[in-house]
Amino acid sequence: MAATDTIFALSSGATPSGVAVVRVSGKDAFDATGRLVALPAGRGMVLRSIRRRNGEMIDRGLVLTFPAPHSFTGENCIEFQVHGGRAVVAALQDELLSLGLRAAEAGEFTQRAFSNGKLDLVEVEGLGDLISAETEMQRRLAIEQSAGGLSAAYHDWAERLTRCRALIEAELDFADEDDVPGSVSDQVWAEVAEIQSEILSQIRATESATRVRDGFKVVIAGPPNAGKSSFLNAVAARDVAIVTDIAGTTRDVLHVDLDIEGFLVRFYDTAGLRETDDVIEQEGVRRARRAVAEADLVLLLSEIDSPPEQSDNVESTAPILAIGTKSDLHPSARRSYDAMISTFTGEGLDTVRKLVLDRVRENWNAVSAVGAGRLRHAGHLRRASLFLEEGLSGGPLDLRAESLRLAAEEIGRITGRVDVEDLLDVIFSEFCIGK
Repeated sequence: MAATDTIFALSSGATPSGVAVVRVSGKDAFDATGRLVALPAGRGMVLRSIRRRNGEMIDRGLVLTFPAPHSFTGENCIEFQVHGGRAVVAALQDELLSLGLRAAEAGEFTQRAFSNGKLDLVEVEGLGDLISAETEMQRRLAIEQSAGGLSAAYHDWAERLTRCRALIEAELDFADEDDVPGSVSDQVWAEVAEIQSEILSQIRATESATRVRDGFKVVIAGPPNAGKSSFLNAVAARDVAIVTDIAGTTRDVLHVDLDIEGFLVRFYDTAGLRETDDVIEQEGVRRARRAVAEADLVLLLSEIDSPPEQSDNVESTAPILAIGTKSDLHPSARRSYDAMISTFTGEGLDTVRKLVLDRVRENWNAVSAVGAGRLRHAGHLRRASLFLEEGLSGGPLDLRAESLRLAAEEIGRITGRVDVEDLLDVIFSEFCIGK
């Protein structure tokens, strides 16, 4: 695709719809579309009849003009707001094609906004997350990132490191001058240590934010016939898993996504954990243990007062909640649980839901005040922190200054200021056509 082309696309939802928005961007946007409609002078919005070049009317709608650089892309931009019928949109797009304009590719409008300095990569990724957000907390996380709050934090760290490097290089270059202090350690290294501490906090926040963005993973584990599939169906309020009295019915990992008070929570039902000679069930148990190892929270279900041979151990770095099942059949429990439930009567299900929500909220509270980015950001931040650690560990001053430079460079790669060409195609390919 050529960056000099003038492009167009349907930027609103799929037709038919009440209103359709067709966006045009590029240096020839005004000249080309001016042959179809009388454009307002400068930046403005008017109600116009939109016609083919032969005079045939396509539709009557709003026309918005955004002269460069005051537009989303930084280029001359036109938006047609027309009726959302398929034939109307098709006729307008056909006419734009006949004028020599090109249909935009996925993410091309946003890529031009990045190329023209209207957005940095962090804001671009936040915009993508905002478009795909399905829950309230995903929306909150994305809006902070797309609005530039997170970018400001990254830029602040980079600028502070630049000032620290300037002081060090001044000492190296002008050590014999009277107006340059003989040591910058008091000014610089305390500041570097503070920056590193802030970066480490941001890494932890980013890891927590990933669970908000991608969903908090709750794995339902336990022995066969403990009521795991029944619990999943009760939580989902529909039949997701097959429930029978036959042990080992569940052979694979099933999951359902739920919006719980604005958080995306993913519940996974797994095969019963036990020793078995059945090859297929063995694979199911292996997948169950892998799901437990990757969980954010494990609900370990077992039937209340079950025989000792039903008990099993699970290995996970995530918190584990012990849930006793079939409480309607065992009114007098002889061991303690975090919660006791009955999927038949519904007893205890609200308690488990609250316990899960408490863990999810703890994760949300770990997200920093300026929001938190993606795992891509965390990778660069970890490398920046290692470079800062090198600088703080002592040694020749010129090598310590180089460590600060490398740390600032890693931060620059997050926002797109340094060497990110290999990332662009990956990032923009995630966008829909027209954005």
